[in-house]
Amino acid sequence: MIQNPKRYTITAALPYTNGPIHIGHLAGVYVPADIYSRYLRLQGNDVAFLCGSDEHGVAISMKAKKEGITPQEVIDKYDGIIRKSFADFGISFNNYSRTSAKIHHDTASEFFRTLYDKGDFIEEVTEQLYDAKANQFLADRFVVGTCPKCGNDGAYGDQCENCGSTLNATDLINPKSTITGETPILKSTKHWFLPLDRYDAFLREWILEGHKNDWKTNVYGQVKSWIDAGLEPRAVTRDLDWGIDVPVEGAEGKKLYVWFDAPIGYISSTKEWAAREGKDWEPYWKDEETKLVHFIGKDNIVFHCIIFPAMLKAEGSYILPDNVPANEFLNLEGNKLSTSKNWAVWLHEYLEEFPDKQDVLRYALTSNAPETKDNDFTWKDFQARNNNELVAVFGNFVNRVVVLTNKYYDGIIPAPNEFTEIDEATLAELKAYPAVIASSVERYRFREALGELMNVARLGNKYLADEEPWKVMKDNPERVKTQMYVALQIAAALSVLSEPFLPFTTAKLSRILKNEGNLKWSDVADNSELIAAGHKIGEAELLFAKIEDEEIQKQIDKLEATKTANLAENKQAEPQKDLIQFEDFAKMDIRIGTILEAEKMPKANKLLVLKVDTGIDVRTIVSGIAESFSPEEIIGKRVSVLANLAPRALRGVESQGMILMTTNAEGKLVFVNPDADAPNGATVN
Repeated sequence: MIQNPKRYTITAALPYTNGPIHIGHLAGVYVPADIYSRYLRLQGNDVAFLCGSDEHGVAISMKAKKEGITPQEVIDKYDGIIRKSFADFGISFNNYSRTSAKIHHDTASEFFRTLYDKGDFIEEVTEQLYDAKANQFLADRFVVGTCPKCGNDGAYGDQCENCGSTLNATDLINPKSTITGETPILKSTKHWFLPLDRYDAFLREWILEGHKNDWKTNVYGQVKSWIDAGLEPRAVTRDLDWGIDVPVEGAEGKKLYVWFDAPIGYISSTKEWAAREGKDWEPYWKDEETKLVHFIGKDNIVFHCIIFPAMLKAEGSYILPDNVPANEFLNLEGNKLSTSKNWAVWLHEYLEEFPDKQDVLRYALTSNAPETKDNDFTWKDFQARNNNELVAVFGNFVNRVVVLTNKYYDGIIPAPNEFTEIDEATLAELKAYPAVIASSVERYRFREALGELMNVARLGNKYLADEEPWKVMKDNPERVKTQMYVALQIAAALSVLSEPFLPFTTAKLSRILKNEGNLKWSDVADNSELIAAGHKIGEAELLFAKIEDEEIQKQIDKLEATKTANLAENKQAEPQKDLIQFEDFAKMDIRIGTILEAEKMPKANKLLVLKVDTGIDVRTIVSGIAESFSPEEIIGKRVSVLANLAPRALRGVESQGMILMTTNAEGKLVFVNPDADAPNGATVN
């Protein structure tokens, strides 16, 4: 761990430009990275916070084929959507670039060529999966098959999303091309490999020994597992028609593998930013006094902790990451977030439905951040955190302070009189919070840090509740001046300490207090007066608004509709049964009937005893539908009855027939009944 670095290079995982950004991305990577970067800037540090769109690789080609457009059209469309989402949520990148930019192509090509010229790659002819019908080699994501480790029959050629195993496409059992559905063949092709096994000793010393105590346990554990399992050479090139050309002779038609070119995007983004700002980019990547931190999700741990460091080590002039505080995954209402299944909360849609509530989502995601284990986002929890914490604690304190200051002093901060022990203790406690919050942030415990920030607001609420200036005003108005002065110091502190977490709220609070840009993080701990007597503040505005049950139910219903649509789309009909002759069907006597009576079978959870008018008689039928229907709701229901089924005794009741049922897209039982007003007794032919 670097002590007192001269500068910070902060990277956030490059998002694929094959779709918009959802809350899982925000919680896993971009909000924690933004909190860290904003905090460092408030401390007066030199910070380069860098990101960009990842615009190469199979995901882009797949999206283009699916939508019938070019890869360039795909990346241009989603780059715009992603940029706007990040800007809308206040993600304060110093630079957001694109891997399709010339500066990135040049940087990645130069990096490859440097390693190539040093002899760091293995050149090898191997057999790869080839789709003869499509006349192309199949990159990893163009192959699906059965995972050899867990048996999941939907594994991709690079990873099984069920068990998390990293695979090669040739490992799959019964592989199929996602382009044509054909079984691929093996065909020889030449590629270049990074021999990770050569870096085993380096990685063991650098990570397993050097970062045993300062890296998160979930990150360290995954890295150790990979190294202990034995590292193998990994291809850095692919047979693709989209990406960066391999810059050596004999590599026509081959591209740099996306995992090789994407992390180099951090470097090219730095170059782009430095050129724009008139800076030298190299100290941010090559000076040992620079602290490099990668913010990623757990699916990127191996690339940022093993492969990219091996690349940097091989090149020889770059620093290595000081930390990679990867988060686990965020689930949604108990299910894994899925772009393909639309099981997500998309940021651009969120702001349409919750305008000006960016900080509410930032707060909810940070409060429930999946820092060391997978966590679950629910709309009810989101509502509770807004109403019970942001509105009731933070917003309530600030509103009371501002309203009382305007009511008693026309918005002019009063000069305090003598401080009591309570005043001094409160102000002393306030001065301690910057260090407490900073300690949590610097250890990448953002959930803990946010909790301490809310304790500042709780300190203010407790002070007002204990001191009750609205009561004291009647008998001792001079005392109230001191009380309001103290409370206003707490409000001013919040306008600084909340900035990394709640930037939009901070801006609004600073406008209300009319102290925009006047305070630094250290001022809260060092200065006895954060907002001066005689300063005039503005009128009260609500920082947060209550979110009603109807708004939350709308979001829950929206997800339920998505679930229903997914079930309908993925539902496969049962295979056709063996052929029968017409005479076999003619033996069945199916009649239209009406349920006249219904009651539960005693001591049987699944059975209902029905009286059914079949048009030829009224008979008893026992049906296993009690878990789907109450007796009351089916009386009068028109049904189809297999009338000539041999009687059968069920729990002592003779059942004389069968009600015909099926299931809908959600798997719920539904009656098979006639559209037209057919009379009881009508036959189904």
